[in-house]
Amino acid sequence: MKNLILRTITGIAFVAVLVGSIVYSPFTFGSLFAIVSALSTLEFCRIVNKQEGVRVNSFMCTIASIFLFFAFFAYSCGFAHNFQMPGSVFMPYLLIVIYLLVSQLYFGRQNALVSWAYSMMSQVYIALPFALLPVLYAIPLFDQLLFCWVYPLAVFLFLWCSDTGAYCVGSLLGKKIPYRLFPSISPNKSWVGSIGGGLLAVGVAAIIRMNTDAMPEIVKFAVELLTLPQWIGFALVVTIFGTWGDLVESQIKRQLGIKDSGNILPGHGGFLDRFDSSLLAIPASLAYIYTIWSM
Repeated sequence: MKNLILRTITGIAFVAVLVGSIVYSPFTFGSLFAIVSALSTLEFCRIVNKQEGVRVNSFMCTIASIFLFFAFFAYSCGFAHNFQMPGSVFMPYLLIVIYLLVSQLYFGRQNALVSWAYSMMSQVYIALPFALLPVLYAIPLFDQLLFCWVYPLAVFLFLWCSDTGAYCVGSLLGKKIPYRLFPSISPNKSWVGSIGGGLLAVGVAAIIRMNTDAMPEIVKFAVELLTLPQWIGFALVVTIFGTWGDLVESQIKRQLGIKDSGNILPGHGGFLDRFDSSLLAIPASLAYIYTIWSM
């Protein structure tokens, strides 16, 4: 009972901070996810460093994730265009990546390739997806940028709906329809639960698109950039790739022999445990939305 109360309080606080930071301003949004990216990267580096013979430079990988996030933030939100060469904001990150590769040459370890692989995975698997969030936040309109929280928040809203729907439907029907998604990786995930989560996310997407009249003008404009079928497709993309993201992290934990990625969030594990679904859902959502806009 105490664990349930703790999980509930932590979950409410987590959602409140996340939603408040995304909605309040681009700077609170950027600050929050730079911290999330850094702590998630640090968490990943610490758990892989527990493996025999692996030595990842967690400090430099974490700094790299921060630089990458702010480089994307500055470039996509237009702040970097105050420089003569906007692309120069990525230079510090590139220098750190070079350092991560070259530094392994001086450690004299036989399995340097494994440490290299984990270092680069911390950037591709964790840092890059979070760094793509500002691209969803800043909507390019002709020669202007529209800063709107609609799409980043929608990604997390659909993920929460998918998780909630999957849990509720899976609890009710999972034993009666015992078809598992990936029993070797996550024995509790069922097809019927995943379908239920997807339907809830689609329903919420439809409600958002069909009720724009009461929305603030800028929010209404951003929502109406996608049609109803496109919003439904958005929800399905988030649900499908979010499920894969969850399974990817489950497989990583199985390979590393751990239950949770950390314990920083009481009752919820670590940052990777909370954001695992978003690590595939964010880039997939970005690809989906920009594909639609390019048509």
